[in-house]
Amino acid sequence: MTAPTSILRLKFLRESSRANPPSVATPGSAGLDLRADIEAETLTIAPGARAAVPTGIAIEIETPGLAGFVYSRSGLGAKHGLTVAQGVGVIDPDYRGEIIVWLLNTSAEPVTIARHERIAQLILAPVVRPIVTPVDELGDTGRGEGGFGHSGRV
Repeated sequence: MTAPTSILRLKFLRESSRANPPSVATPGSAGLDLRADIEAETLTIAPGARAAVPTGIAIEIETPGLAGFVYSRSGLGAKHGLTVAQGVGVIDPDYRGEIIVWLLNTSAEPVTIARHERIAQLILAPVVRPIVTPVDELGDTGRGEGGFGHSGRV
């Protein structure tokens, strides 16, 4: 698959004067970093607790067929246990409010984040909306209804 030839534009609006625009850390970064726009210098999240962390920005996705997805930063999750609380956050293309990232501290220790620290990453990806059709039965497959572990551990 080759990279798209058209330029993708993402508008952003500062909801606070402290807010940082979404940005990439390196030329090869897949996601745009989202930063904490907290009023205090730091925010500490207790073990097992969740916190709503504002980013200070709102976005407008101009390209039809795309949505925004907020993912955990691998370093924060692996090293500090701080992950996006719902797994992946979805930013619908018609949403115009501030992006709030819910973080979950999965570690046994309190985790402190600083103002402007990178807390999550935003990735734009295509979304396909199907035509939903009720049916009386589904087509057969070799797997059928085989679910969790149906193929064994090897």
